[in-house]
Amino acid sequence: MSSLRPKIMAGDGCRLAAVLSVVAAAALVAGACSGSDDGEAGDALGDGSLGVVEVGRGEAIQIRSVLTLSGDPNSGPTSEKAVRLAVSHYGTIHGFDVDLGTPVDDGCSPEGGERAGAEIAADADVIGVIGTTCSAAAVTAAPLVTSANKVMISPSNTSPRLTSDLAGNPSSDHHEGYYRTADNDLYQARTMAQFLREEKDVDAVAAIHNGDAYSQSLAEAFAASFEELGGSVTGIGVVARDETDLVPTLTDLAGGSPEALFFPVSRTVGAAIVQQLPDVPGLDGVLRLSGDGLLSDAFLGLEESEGMFLSGPNLSYGTNANESTGRDSTDLLSEYKDAYGTAPEAAFWAHAYDAATLLLEAIEAASRPEGESLVVDLAGVREYLDGVSGYGGIIGSISCDDFGDCGVRRIAVVEHLDSGDPVATRSNTVYEYAP
Repeated sequence: MSSLRPKIMAGDGCRLAAVLSVVAAAALVAGACSGSDDGEAGDALGDGSLGVVEVGRGEAIQIRSVLTLSGDPNSGPTSEKAVRLAVSHYGTIHGFDVDLGTPVDDGCSPEGGERAGAEIAADADVIGVIGTTCSAAAVTAAPLVTSANKVMISPSNTSPRLTSDLAGNPSSDHHEGYYRTADNDLYQARTMAQFLREEKDVDAVAAIHNGDAYSQSLAEAFAASFEELGGSVTGIGVVARDETDLVPTLTDLAGGSPEALFFPVSRTVGAAIVQQLPDVPGLDGVLRLSGDGLLSDAFLGLEESEGMFLSGPNLSYGTNANESTGRDSTDLLSEYKDAYGTAPEAAFWAHAYDAATLLLEAIEAASRPEGESLVVDLAGVREYLDGVSGYGGIIGSISCDDFGDCGVRRIAVVEHLDSGDPVATRSNTVYEYAP
């Protein structure tokens, strides 16, 4: 299902707004570019089976972001900034403003996800959320949010546990009403395994994970793919997210004489590994690799991280434009920098922007004016998202499968050469994968 909103073509008044300040751009978009300010809803989606949210005259449509805002200086805040730009660019829905309210911290943990999910579920006015940042938080947040008949769209959850095995089978933590624009880690795992086997001719690897939904799923999927391609996994270490002494674990793994070490772990553990690994006999000089969780300035800024290879979303967006707002990646990066004084500091900024506009499109498609109020059908919001096919996003052509996977399945491996320029690293692609 494509957008119900008229597409904005390059060269029109909305695109010209990209050169203005964010405040001016928001005003222009709201005043001239919103496709439904005339108050005509047409045939709204939904059958009322999940209830409705009524927005009264003078009130705003309520959505929220549920992201990692504590303990991670980059990923969550970067997504939050992109979401706020998306809301300002999209404009009003049937003449009603959209209010993001105060962002909710998911803590990047099951406990934080449960707290955030309970807060959202208890607010009858909130229609849907952008989040979570971390899969570990989504495992506990998603069932609470979706059981309250709201939707949740994550820009950066990647664990296969949240959607499916990509073979038509739902995973253990899949819930209807959950969606994501990030790719399933089964693709990322395959990418890194193929990179090591095809490009680096590596025969033996070891891995480390934190035992949570993200890191464990990715490490185990990587190990399975690597062995399927004829390689050998010499050992897998498990450490807590806040562990700072990695020498014992590294020493154990050194006994297997791996040629490479794959560690999709927390920033704390990742920093400890790159700082302590050179002092572990048998691992000095080993090829070091990680996943998208460490593609943030906070980790890449460590001098000891130089020389690593990291997998994550392919950020080569070319001329892709978001069909709801008309912004392409160049427009958005320029406006992001103008608004916040810096380039995005983590990898999933475009995924967050597209996730937000998808949620807004879904709300618009499922809402109808009644008198001076706006009625949003919650089943209609899900109906729209379930039917998304070929939606034009900055990340590419977005289609959602039966389990909420809406990613574009384009993964890259980047080489990290300069801790002084993490932005360049995230685009320094040395290997690409698209199934």
